[in-house]
Amino acid sequence: MISLQHIERVFQVGDEEVHALRDVSMTAAGGEYIAIMGPSGSGKSSLLNILGLLDRPDSGSYELDGVKVSELDEKEQARIRRHKIGFVFQFFHLVPRLTAFDNIALPLMLAGMKQDERQERVTAALAAFGLANRAQHRPDQLSGGQRQRVAIARATIMQPSVILADEPTGNLDRNAGIEVVEILEELNHQGITLIIVTHDPELGKRARRQILMVDGRIEDDR
Repeated sequence: MISLQHIERVFQVGDEEVHALRDVSMTAAGGEYIAIMGPSGSGKSSLLNILGLLDRPDSGSYELDGVKVSELDEKEQARIRRHKIGFVFQFFHLVPRLTAFDNIALPLMLAGMKQDERQERVTAALAAFGLANRAQHRPDQLSGGQRQRVAIARATIMQPSVILADEPTGNLDRNAGIEVVEILEELNHQGITLIIVTHDPELGKRARRQILMVDGRIEDDR
């Protein structure tokens, strides 16, 4: 499903070149559960941004479901990102002025889905994530765990094949964090590929595969 071959990513910081990714190659089959781990500055988030089509490599190739997505133009990449990839972030990235319902519905609106179908799908998602009684609450009226559940519902509302989670429990207390991880793992059990970036060794151990990054390279893959 996912194939990265010899990915390089270099950033210019002042007069210095920073090699965020160095000759990174990896594959991931459909339905895998992978934790990407390593110290700060090791390239974890840069790798996740490449996988999520939020950034382009300077060299190398990226195939998703047999399509060389690294060679597509921005419009085509945006279409694939919208339909195949869901994102969950540490700081939720919800729209502050929108209710939980409208935050979850946003990807469907951007995709042009009709209102009746949107209503039905979002209502089902709110119920599935235990948020039915929070549908009309804005993010500042929700707890951290509830905000992350809204974010996961939004990430999965387009029924993607891949979820990319960047420190999904990093801004939550322990109980809320466990709840969020269990939700993500249940989605993985349903066949969605789950790739998590984390500093937390306990969270990393839960994944069936751990990729350790050091200085922009994959140091270990087990």
